[in-house]
Amino acid sequence: MSPPLFHEVRNARSACQGTPALSVLIPFYKDDPRTLIEALAREDADIEIVLFDDGQPDPALNAAVTAAVLASRTPARLVSARTNLGRASGRNTLAGRARADWVLFLDADMSIPTGFIRDWLGAISNRQDFDAAFGGFELPGQIAREHRVHAALASAGDVASAAQRSRIGTSAFCSSNLLVRRSLMGEVAFDTGFSGWGWEDVDWAARAAKKARLVHLDIPASHVGLHTVGELLAKYDDGGANFARFLERNREMTRLPGARWARLVRRLRLASPMRTVMRRAALTEALPVRLRVLAIKFYRAARAAEAMQ
Repeated sequence: MSPPLFHEVRNARSACQGTPALSVLIPFYKDDPRTLIEALAREDADIEIVLFDDGQPDPALNAAVTAAVLASRTPARLVSARTNLGRASGRNTLAGRARADWVLFLDADMSIPTGFIRDWLGAISNRQDFDAAFGGFELPGQIAREHRVHAALASAGDVASAAQRSRIGTSAFCSSNLLVRRSLMGEVAFDTGFSGWGWEDVDWAARAAKKARLVHLDIPASHVGLHTVGELLAKYDDGGANFARFLERNREMTRLPGARWARLVRRLRLASPMRTVMRRAALTEALPVRLRVLAIKFYRAARAAEAMQ
């Protein structure tokens, strides 16, 4: 008989808890979620924490997170996959294990301010005219030198108020700080056809918006896990095919700036030379940050163009 796909550990508080007001769902792969577990416990709210270790790539980290779950004063569980399933499957697995009527997806490298959970519970209690909401995110107060380009890239697009994000629409949704009715997750799951990094959350939002009401709120968390330029380029190497899949499944999204640039690059047959030049520019520390950010954007478009049919 083959071993079970998942292994679950829960603390004593989880075993005796009834239905919580909110299930906080945290997938992780190599990132250490223990600081976030501690911050959630300090919120002292009617929540459960459910974590998903996607594939146990680091047995020492898994053991440390297990210890943190067992010691937490908040009901908590850790679900560990025997093999790597990917970001979409991980979130679907978490939603399937949640007990509350509302679930809050948080990335493991997010940092939350005091009162963060209270604000989300207030949004649930005070207004019932939405089925999912993205709370947004902020940058940490201190930015390391090697992360300045990523911080500038995020500031140029991802860090925005609810009003600004509302004008953009569902393409501004991320799963890093995403509240969803659990019943909606039963109707619209994350597409497991996306592999590697990126775009599965925007695809989910585009499909969910056809069945339910999605809104943007100002309940931000801080994105602590910024990347070096090399790490960013590796993610875009990994995400080009996902972007192409997203556009193929959501034809109405071809108006997005990234999609327009990718189509133009592909039409002009510039993807390969642009990728080479823009990679070199992005990695050149002597260039101003704003030019390195621009190079990364063109690199991303080149990678998407190479993946498009």
